[in-house]
Amino acid sequence: MTKRRKKGSGNTPKAEDRHWYGKRQSARNAKSASRTGNPTTGRGGKRPAESRASGEGGASAARPGGRAPVPASRRSPDAPELVTGRNAVVEALRAAVPGTALYVMSDTDERVRESIQLASDRRIPLLEVGKPELDRLTDGGVHQGIALQVRPYRYAHPDDLLRGTSTPLIVAVDGITDPRNLGAIIRSAAAFGANGVVVPERRAAGVTAGAWKASAGTLASVPVARATNLARTLKSYRQAGCFVAGLDAGGGAAVGDLEVAVDPFVLVVGSEGKGLGRLVADTCDMLVTIPMSGRAESLNAGVAAGIALYEVARRRAVK
Repeated sequence: MTKRRKKGSGNTPKAEDRHWYGKRQSARNAKSASRTGNPTTGRGGKRPAESRASGEGGASAARPGGRAPVPASRRSPDAPELVTGRNAVVEALRAAVPGTALYVMSDTDERVRESIQLASDRRIPLLEVGKPELDRLTDGGVHQGIALQVRPYRYAHPDDLLRGTSTPLIVAVDGITDPRNLGAIIRSAAAFGANGVVVPERRAAGVTAGAWKASAGTLASVPVARATNLARTLKSYRQAGCFVAGLDAGGGAAVGDLEVAVDPFVLVVGSEGKGLGRLVADTCDMLVTIPMSGRAESLNAGVAAGIALYEVARRRAVK
């Protein structure tokens, strides 16, 4: 891979040139010895599946009740997304989800009128359509007479997140399938100064209307990169001089005790149900954990990411 020169900060030193490089092998040995259970963001025992919170009021590309207007197998991942339903559309517009067109049958409902006003304020084109056309656009979904078209998200390249700083902080996610969990992680990344978030291209949540809403608008300022192979991307980050730590129930150290967090650092977060994939976990320099003394067996991925990023930001602030 051709290394790119960062603007204004010089090249990130190679991993072997950093003071913590000698600790890498012992850390990986400790990690291997500690992996006796299912990797998760919580503690041992059986884990509940990742949250699938739903509701009519949420911003979603699905019709009310959770059925998608277009089957995923027939929908391109880069195609415009349609948010349907009166509650879902108005909440998406309130959350500043980047719409490109608002399709409306009539303005007899208060929520529809608010949606029209919000779209007008943000200069989103308003298109009056009949029921047959809206049925066709939503593939026969229950649209309640309104639909918001959301532009496809433009993903960054993983290498772009290394630019502009000599001590990048990057968050990588593995196995996160709920867009709202992804949005929450992006919101924490923005709050604690991360340079960006990396998501896998396949079998993972991408930047959808649900992610936009959960991020509370921070997606506008935090770049999200898409990796065709997450393990390979993490290896390239290591080669660029980053220390890669994965959140895991059996981690050998507490995330708040990592002195290397003040250096170029990548935090990898897995799903609550399955944790980190084997290849991704094996790529990490160290597995770290969030100590818990309460009764909860595990933490939601978004919550775990927020706690870990706070600890990293706290240590960086002290430096």
